[in-house]
Amino acid sequence: MFTCPHTQSKYDKTNVIVWGAVWVWLILALLIFLPTTSKAQDTASGDHVTVRWLAPDTFSANQTERIGFYFEVDPEWHVYWKNAGDSGAAPRFKVQPDGATTGDIEWPFPVRLPIEHLTNLGYEGNVAYLLPVTPEANAKQLSLTVDLEWLVCKIDCIPGFGQMTLTRPVGNKANWKANDLALRDQFLKQVPSTDSPSPWTVSNIYALDETKLQLNLKAGGNKTDSIPTVFPLDGDLITAKQPEVTQNNDGIQLVFNRVPGANLTTDTDMIITDGQSAWPLSQIPISAAPPPLSNESSQPLWLLVLAAFAGGIILNLMPCVFPVLSIKLLGLLETPASKRVHEAIAYTAGVLATFAALGGLLLLLRSSGNAIGWGFQLQSAPVILGLIALFWLMALSFSGVFEFGNRLMTMAGDQRGGAFVTGMLAVFVATPCTGPFMGVALGAAAVLPATSAMAIFLGLGAGLAAPFVLLCLSPALLNRLPKPGAWMETLRQFLAFPLYLTVIWLLWVLGRLMGDSGWLIGSLLMLTLVFAIWLGRSQNQVRRWTAGGIALVALVLAFTSAKTIKPPSGQTTASASMWQSFDSTMIQQARADGQAVFVDYTAAWCITCQVNKKLVLDTEPVQALFKENNVLLVRADWTHHDPAITQALEALGRNSLPVYAWYAAGTNQVELLPQILQKRMIRNLFE
Repeated sequence: MFTCPHTQSKYDKTNVIVWGAVWVWLILALLIFLPTTSKAQDTASGDHVTVRWLAPDTFSANQTERIGFYFEVDPEWHVYWKNAGDSGAAPRFKVQPDGATTGDIEWPFPVRLPIEHLTNLGYEGNVAYLLPVTPEANAKQLSLTVDLEWLVCKIDCIPGFGQMTLTRPVGNKANWKANDLALRDQFLKQVPSTDSPSPWTVSNIYALDETKLQLNLKAGGNKTDSIPTVFPLDGDLITAKQPEVTQNNDGIQLVFNRVPGANLTTDTDMIITDGQSAWPLSQIPISAAPPPLSNESSQPLWLLVLAAFAGGIILNLMPCVFPVLSIKLLGLLETPASKRVHEAIAYTAGVLATFAALGGLLLLLRSSGNAIGWGFQLQSAPVILGLIALFWLMALSFSGVFEFGNRLMTMAGDQRGGAFVTGMLAVFVATPCTGPFMGVALGAAAVLPATSAMAIFLGLGAGLAAPFVLLCLSPALLNRLPKPGAWMETLRQFLAFPLYLTVIWLLWVLGRLMGDSGWLIGSLLMLTLVFAIWLGRSQNQVRRWTAGGIALVALVLAFTSAKTIKPPSGQTTASASMWQSFDSTMIQQARADGQAVFVDYTAAWCITCQVNKKLVLDTEPVQALFKENNVLLVRADWTHHDPAITQALEALGRNSLPVYAWYAAGTNQVELLPQILQKRMIRNLFE
């Protein structure tokens, strides 16, 4: 049979076209379907590593489920934690969800992996990195696609890459394979969590020098005698090397190595573990000030309480307390001898109760993690304003402008409850004067257990009350008291002037707290109170009620303004001097550069601080001496509440003012100067 040539030619052309079309479709099909087949992989593998999902067969609607990327590694090989340590690299996960939302990767706590002179952080053996997954509303199915990168190491390291896809239905209940769920729960328990309280709390962390950081922990509960393991999250600041650990009555100290050349940050993050569970230590403030090298904190408790008692006795002579105590002494002269014992008991009760309340509040805030120090009530503008109003009215009464009357006289005189209230007031204004005599004892109270700290506070109160109690109970001293007479009115008027001076000082403190607004508000309040007193002296009942209303409105407006007006920055620097505002990073850098540093911890309400400035620190000879020796002068103004300054004081073992810290050039030690300065003490620093 033959075929027409034309017909044959046409047939061949048709075959070519048909087969060409077939090949085109095959190629298109491969391009379309091959990627889909690749994406459908539910495992990834590389040298010494296989990765698979730990996930339920069905997800529960609107419920977050933690699934895992389960890394199975060969024996003696390891993968890494989020902070890989001195070398290595953490795995990376790029997740693309469909029908669900995902959270951040959750990392079980690691172990330290020493490799020659290096220390890495990772996992010996298999590990699951966890991922929170939440199905979207009304989703019937969800899918996840993840691109993986990892580094697996033994001595040598091998990088790996892979892609996995997970597709699961969404139902009413999550259904897991028992083995996968057990594995997931095993590693979920090792993820740092705040669901249960940590057995350890951070006391503080500070730079010992340019190469080390010390973390202080306090233990509680059933973990008191155990040593935790702590891992730093910031590998750019702290090395992964095992810290040096010591334990004593004050808690646990861990000394970490800093990364050479790393700048000191304001805070850092860590995790802490007991080997089974872990807890985060987030945003721990770092103080640049190292602790004093003296062993003051090792003083026995009885000696600290005795020092507190002696300091309390001396407080009676301080200008903070004398105006208040003189008021009570005037009342005592007119009190019958039979009632003086009751006066002594009431006054002592007022002093001790107020010291216990202030100390208890300080300890409560300390236990909750707040940075706070002794004298904190005078960092509050409303408190200062209240003291201004009280002392102003008392001074006017002593000057004879008006009489308090029986209802108000109880605050200063000899009527019912007067001794108790006077004791309270004496404590409230005594705290700025405790610094020169109570620095060590109050600093110890900041770190001692609550019962020991409270013993120190009560010892201070007992000392403050002791002279008045002795005067009330001693017949010999009572007989030496002058008899009441006309001279008492003259003395009363004279004692008004220390009260006026106290008001001026409090106005200055208020101005430092609130700026110029403080002076204005305080002065207007005083003027309004005087106007109300003048108006209320009338026998007209309406005018009296009007006077009372004006005084009440003035007080409300003044206190509201004190709370709402934003105070100026707590750090101030005298423009005519070399003093710099407190900056822990600047201090650390200066010390690293070999420059001497002098830090003046001060506050407007600290009278001793102001005396030391005027008589010593801000005088021309001392300023010239500092300049000649290239000393960095830092003024840490604690007039306002400043957690950074509080932390620095705690690191020095202090929580009251004044404090003077000296860092000699080229040394890692700090020297604390006496709290009452003399010029020769500054000269001795350079001799």
